[in-house]
Amino acid sequence: MAGTLVQRLDAPHPALYIGRGKAEELRMLADSSDAGLVIFDEDLTPAQGVALEKALGRRVMDRTELILDIFALRARTAEARMQVELAQLQYMRPRLKRMWTHLSRIQGGIGMRGPGETQLETDRRMMDRRITRLRKELEHIARSRDTRRRGRQSEFRVALVGYTNAGKSSILQALSGSDLFVEDRLFATLDSATRAVDLEAGYRALVTDTVGFIRKLPHHLVASFRTTLEEVRDADLLMHVVDGSAPGWDHQVEAVRQVLAELEVPDSNTLMVFNKTDQLTHAEEEALRGRVEVDWPMNVFSSVVEPGGLEPLRRELLERLRRLRPTVRLEIPVTDGRTLAEAYREAEILERREEELTVELTARVPEAILGRWRSRPGVRVQHLDPD
Repeated sequence: MAGTLVQRLDAPHPALYIGRGKAEELRMLADSSDAGLVIFDEDLTPAQGVALEKALGRRVMDRTELILDIFALRARTAEARMQVELAQLQYMRPRLKRMWTHLSRIQGGIGMRGPGETQLETDRRMMDRRITRLRKELEHIARSRDTRRRGRQSEFRVALVGYTNAGKSSILQALSGSDLFVEDRLFATLDSATRAVDLEAGYRALVTDTVGFIRKLPHHLVASFRTTLEEVRDADLLMHVVDGSAPGWDHQVEAVRQVLAELEVPDSNTLMVFNKTDQLTHAEEEALRGRVEVDWPMNVFSSVVEPGGLEPLRRELLERLRRLRPTVRLEIPVTDGRTLAEAYREAEILERREEELTVELTARVPEAILGRWRSRPGVRVQHLDPD
């Protein structure tokens, strides 16, 4: 980085965003440091971008364009690349006049309007067609994902959300034991990944990792990734992962909540997971716990580095699953080995008694399985009052 310039404004300048005197100061700073690019940590209008490039004599990027470029570098799957491309096209379309230098060329031909149509109009029409195609392809992917999601409705579904680089992917990798792409950098994960997390006594949760959020996430990206983030809206539990060691983590929490509100996702059923406790001193952790208990009583502290650092999170998931499973008394014929095997595989057995012709089990059982067992000959199901 060649340098930084800050200006306090009551309102952005309509032409240059910053004041004309500050723009001249910025030009001189860029000249003295031989900087070829100027980045604004705010969004610029197309007109402001054109005016700034003329005033500064060099390339100008705003916050959204920079973030889109980073996302484009991080996209690994076909869906992620399509989502990022759609966001880029939507961002670029009103800015074509600044981004292209061949606007005055005349182009005609079959299917064109003929002489008089500028290259800019041709580019816009091609861009519109590409945007329409990408939207259709993403809608097709969304329908396929929705079909898979409906097939998992009987499962306990958890969605990991949080600020970028808070450690969501590391947590999912450690909980599930599966191989996931994990790297200590911004936006390492752009694709949702769902993994089964086995807890104990037949309990299992399906946990989905999602794209990391940031402050002032560009609305083009939120719109493009909406289909991927449907997993968040349909989850039984949100795990909001926070880097407890990050300066200003509370501002990151607010940024995530703003994106969730934009997606119309209620945060009433949210478990706050304060991660990376291994990077805190004992005094810092105690101070953080004291503050968290007041603002977010539904919380756990975690670390994927320390031995047993994820056990509080596992216990919390297990407890929430247990609340969703009714306690029942099952009478199963001793000859029904299929149902007995399913009971030990799918349920949490609390007590077993054997009679001459039946096996009597007291167990916590998912409702979806109970419906299947009730239809089997000789199987009796009796709900017990909760403790």
